Amino acid sequence: MSIVQPNGVIGILGGGQLGRMFTIAARNMGYEVIVLDPDKHSPAGQLATEHVCAEYDAPAALEHMIRTCAAITTEFENIPASILEQLAARLPVRPGARAVTITQDRIHEKTFLRDQGFPTAPFVVLRADADLEGALTHISSPAILKVSRFGYDGKGQYSVGSAADLQAGWAALGGNACVLEQRVKLDVEISVVLARSSTGETATFPVGENSHVNGILDVSIVPARVDPALCEQAIQMAKDIATALDYVGVMAVEFFVADGKLLVNEIAPRPHNSGHYTLDATATSQFEQQVRAVCGLPLGDTRLLSPVVMVNMLGDIWHGGEAPKWDKLLSHDNVKLHLYGKREARPGRKMGHFNVLASEVETALSLARDIQQQLARP
Repeated sequence: MSIVQPNGVIGILGGGQLGRMFTIAARNMGYEVIVLDPDKHSPAGQLATEHVCAEYDAPAALEHMIRTCAAITTEFENIPASILEQLAARLPVRPGARAVTITQDRIHEKTFLRDQGFPTAPFVVLRADADLEGALTHISSPAILKVSRFGYDGKGQYSVGSAADLQAGWAALGGNACVLEQRVKLDVEISVVLARSSTGETATFPVGENSHVNGILDVSIVPARVDPALCEQAIQMAKDIATALDYVGVMAVEFFVADGKLLVNEIAPRPHNSGHYTLDATATSQFEQQVRAVCGLPLGDTRLLSPVVMVNMLGDIWHGGEAPKWDKLLSHDNVKLHLYGKREARPGRKMGHFNVLASEVETALSLARDIQQQLARP
């Protein structure tokens, strides 16, 4: 792959907050960015060189991207693989269609991980009504039913404690293909964000410790407060997964730690929410790293410069549609605010995040929780 030099044009499919932060990184490095997204108010489109406001499969829009861009990447995993294959026939697309195809479908992803020998929680595949019979003889309750495609942030999931729950969850999810996964008793959840180049070079960011509320990431703590040997094992496993996918770009691997052992939960074929701390706390952010990987540049330094805690801000704290009182956050000189440019705040919608830097991770966590509580008050 030839190197795309600054002043070149990068295309990105998807215009949400991940695309916005990628666009900022690319523009800062001297690249032009074209965003393809059907939302005329897309966060990334606001800052891009050009926003092509069209559906992802619009022929004229795709032809424009092909003629204009030197390379293309994606902001989220639900772009149809056929579109990525169409683009890849004419110019570099990173990550490639195979990796995205596997990771955008839970059945494909879980099966891939199992076949490659990576540990996961026990699961069975449900594709039709007949598959429900006897499913709970293979997966004991409590379990969780997860729709195979288009689920995110806890959406498309249903708790299962009995056969009746399974029937109700299957109906609630529209009878679409699902995986039924054994619930495991968690010690903690961690994630590894890494980059892999077209030559197979890898660079990993420090492991993050994650906590979720209602299925949405709430806080990431870095460095993770887990056994260093377990962190090294997670890093190596993430590298091996990226190699098995022949992945190019930034990706994240989420892990459950149960009884001191790692289980792979999910793969995200893109920069990840749990990597937002890198915007302020590492030598290279995950978004600059994505630019580097897509453009064929050497990968950047991933050293942690400071312990950090990242806190998601959801639309719930925009009380009555009013923005939070930012002085509660900005009065601290070690807190960094990142807003996503979204026009409407809704409960559960990610509106921004903030990073708290400190010499000790517990100090950062204490301040992060205090600010979080203050912002939650009307």
